[in-house]
Amino acid sequence: MYFKNQSDTICALSTAPGMGAIALIRLSGKDAVEIVNRSFSKDLSTAEGYSLHYGTIKQNGEAIDDVIAAVYRNPKSFTGEDVVEISCHGSEYIQGQLLKLFTSSGCRMAEPGEFSMRAFANGKMDLSQAEAVADLIASSTQAAHKLAMNQMRGNFSKKINELREQLIHFASMIELELDFSEEDVEFANRDDLKALVNSIQEIVVDLMESFATGNAIKNGVPVAILGAPNMGKSTLLNVLLDDDRAIVSEIAGTTRDTIEDETTIGGIRFRFIDTAGIRETEDEIETIGIGRAFEKAGKASIVLYLVDAMETKVEEIAEALASIRDKIGSDQELLLVVNKIDKARDLAEIKEKFSSIPEAQLISATDGVGLEALRERLLESSRSIMVEGHDVVVTNIRHFNALSATNESLLSVLTGLDNGITGDFLAIDIRRALHHLGEITGEITTDDLLGNIFSKFCIGK
Repeated sequence: MYFKNQSDTICALSTAPGMGAIALIRLSGKDAVEIVNRSFSKDLSTAEGYSLHYGTIKQNGEAIDDVIAAVYRNPKSFTGEDVVEISCHGSEYIQGQLLKLFTSSGCRMAEPGEFSMRAFANGKMDLSQAEAVADLIASSTQAAHKLAMNQMRGNFSKKINELREQLIHFASMIELELDFSEEDVEFANRDDLKALVNSIQEIVVDLMESFATGNAIKNGVPVAILGAPNMGKSTLLNVLLDDDRAIVSEIAGTTRDTIEDETTIGGIRFRFIDTAGIRETEDEIETIGIGRAFEKAGKASIVLYLVDAMETKVEEIAEALASIRDKIGSDQELLLVVNKIDKARDLAEIKEKFSSIPEAQLISATDGVGLEALRERLLESSRSIMVEGHDVVVTNIRHFNALSATNESLLSVLTGLDNGITGDFLAIDIRRALHHLGEITGEITTDDLLGNIFSKFCIGK
């Protein structure tokens, strides 16, 4: 098993490593209070849960630091065990001395994620809630924070448990039929079962479809920038990121591969992807780059197609957009961006030139003109794929895979009902659906699964 003896008392630094004003060291386990009490200037042996104690921690009579010890008694703690959290000064020396003292007094250093693992093992949260803890720590935008908080509070788990409970009821009826198979009785009405499975399958599909939204919020809305060479794609990328991320040159074909980076606009994270210029070429490397450009665009949520305000002919745009749409599919929003309007002697002429395409965004990536409107357009487009469309949003690929497997099992149940198969075969598919739903919340687990999940947590959480 990934984690060591769960009866051990563990300790770890729970704040970011390095020097700071304050650091927090957490201990959890049956001996947590006793271990701290051995070196603390006040008696904590009878301390009540949810209590704070100011005192000095000493080693061999010499003070290490004046600290505040927060005591939490089982089962009313994060881990469900006795927990002590030591708030000390943020000196790396002090942190090291305290950890050394506690480990020499009977603690062992915690593995990554072991505190959350114990919270799960002790029933303080289910597996999807535990995973949300890591997402909450990693959240860097308002939308990602909101999703992580909703999941940590059990909104997703509640939905999954509701589905399981409905299936369990009919599964028990099917199992009961098997016990009376010789008497040819039917406890589970097949029409009711079919209606239930159809209803559950629709909810599962809706959750699966929400993964695109959840993934975009968690990892950034992917925005691919397409266009012919020298349209200003790399310049636009740099100005959106406020960083010289891509090489800008007058030489056509400078960008041979995709370049990706992230930024936050209006509380939403966007992942911008600069791509190779699209053109007819015999250059093998450039051809590969163009292929990757279309591949990335096909996976993006939004595609920006850049054209030159002066050089591009309006009558060529519709054909170019249709060609792009044919190559990337129909799932993405395709926005036309007219760049280099700063090169025009008369802006009114450019507006007139593109007046037949009212949705076109006119910008100058060099001068910054029109960029605020483009950002607003990106925000508007992103909102259509954000949380509003879904009551509960899936953000974790593990959950998506489990839901996909659940959906396959439910479709097998529906096929079996249509074909009039016997209860024992229906029971197999229903059990499979229950198994996959149980994997999401931790009703069904393996040591390998738990190790894979919690090993990705930071130490101290």
